[in-house]
Amino acid sequence: MTEATTGEALPAGDPPKEAVGPLIRGLAVIRRLSLAGGRRTVSDLTRDAGLARSTVDRVLGTLVRLGYVRPAGRDAVLAPALMELGNAYLAASRLPGLLGPYADRLADELDESVSLAVPDADGVRFVHQAPRRRRMTAVFRVGDLLPAECAAPGALFAADWSPAQWERWRLRVVSDPGYAGFPVLPPDSAHGADSFEDRAAQARQKGWSADDQLIEPGLVAVALPVRDATGRAVCAVSVVSHTSRHDAASLCAAMPPRLRETAAAMEHALTAPPALGPVGTARTRLSDEGPELVESLARGLAVLTGFTTAAMSLSALAEATGLPRATVRRALITLAHLGYVAAEDRLFRLTPRVLDLGYACLARLTLPQIAQPHLTWLAGEVRDSASMAILAGDDIRYVARVPTERIMSVDITVGTRFPAYATSMGRVLLAGLGDADRAAYPARADLRPLTRHTVTSPVRLAELLDQVRRDGYALVDQELEEGLRSIAVPVRDRAGEVVAAVNVSTHAHRQTAEGTREAVLPQLREAAARIEHDLHIATRFARIPTA
Repeated sequence: MTEATTGEALPAGDPPKEAVGPLIRGLAVIRRLSLAGGRRTVSDLTRDAGLARSTVDRVLGTLVRLGYVRPAGRDAVLAPALMELGNAYLAASRLPGLLGPYADRLADELDESVSLAVPDADGVRFVHQAPRRRRMTAVFRVGDLLPAECAAPGALFAADWSPAQWERWRLRVVSDPGYAGFPVLPPDSAHGADSFEDRAAQARQKGWSADDQLIEPGLVAVALPVRDATGRAVCAVSVVSHTSRHDAASLCAAMPPRLRETAAAMEHALTAPPALGPVGTARTRLSDEGPELVESLARGLAVLTGFTTAAMSLSALAEATGLPRATVRRALITLAHLGYVAAEDRLFRLTPRVLDLGYACLARLTLPQIAQPHLTWLAGEVRDSASMAILAGDDIRYVARVPTERIMSVDITVGTRFPAYATSMGRVLLAGLGDADRAAYPARADLRPLTRHTVTSPVRLAELLDQVRRDGYALVDQELEEGLRSIAVPVRDRAGEVVAAVNVSTHAHRQTAEGTREAVLPQLREAAARIEHDLHIATRFARIPTA
């Protein structure tokens, strides 16, 4: 079993006799959605995949039930839960978990972006990014794939290629001169295919390689390999800068010594024994409702998420997934044919190609984009406006909103700011601060009366914030504006920190405050739980902005 080539092409030759056809077709649909940026009409998706409409409908129905796709009118949209597949590879490889902290520290020390990339056939795929916040900086995400000849790590990996691997690269360059199989590549890239073999030879001799504006004008990088105990380059660490700060020569002169120290520390970290994977059965989240299930597709995806270590036996995967050995074996044969799994000495491992299954485009989501479908559901359930906000100094700033369709509604837009002390979302966010910051806020803030109901006493506000922290929600009744009542709950990240708040706003005269609490709070908490579920999956290895 061997890995597939990168880009558009599937492995050459017919599928093995024991391959699972529905799994092949289901993965093709996911990949087509991924290439389309995560959203596509069902009709266009049917044409793209070259499958019957009924087949695509059954595949999408199964993916919806798994939580990997959500319907949006005529469109199918990839959902953050699909990142479970890429997370399985990233966790099993141990690279982001073990080496990511070293990359982050180096980025902080140098004040430059630092990347970790792995070889993916004749391409380079990013598995960790530590970017700098500048106007001009690298914008690649975890899961992005570049041609080997366009990125500094590519020459390092190619230095170890066999003649067969070089021949495969030459065939790809000829068959895809426009780089259609690498949609993340900027259109003005220099590419560098003509000089690539010479650069690979130089990388073999020097032990490092550079990118002098091959990916994009102004972008320069230098990379060193990180090798395992056998001497194999398992990944590369790169420092990425801009010509406004460094040219290629100055970057190559300044960075290799510091990079060598980091690479050596990373290589030492790789010698640590792997932690035991979680015990249990991979989840499939199926129910008896909805369209007919493509069971073999669901089981094949469960095999992907069943990997808990870098290499696993058939028996271990069967135990991890709770599936029969024969089922797991056929799924592995299929996944190996498609390049998502490789096998050696009766052990199986996930390949970086798993990140092709929507990971890169989903890693580009923001928290408001993750929240939007859940806010839409919430607004439909309670028939009132639903919003998300973050703390911006002493104010809240709206970052997502779904207005109600009532004739009388609350007119607030994304970007609107209000003083935190007088809003339900503000009190939730303030209550989520550390003890010292939460205690300091009431005494520091300018607690002006906005209505006759506004709490302006620092002592009373401090008491309310403590109560919100205990209760897990805030209800503010006509303190921001007469007639406006809102109730909010927090949204927490993987570490349990409050990063945002969601609320429902309504007219106070429709019902009592207690009636609002009883009618809205359960659905509000459910929406927040759904947002947190997606956020926790998405941020396991990717950086998701809060706005």
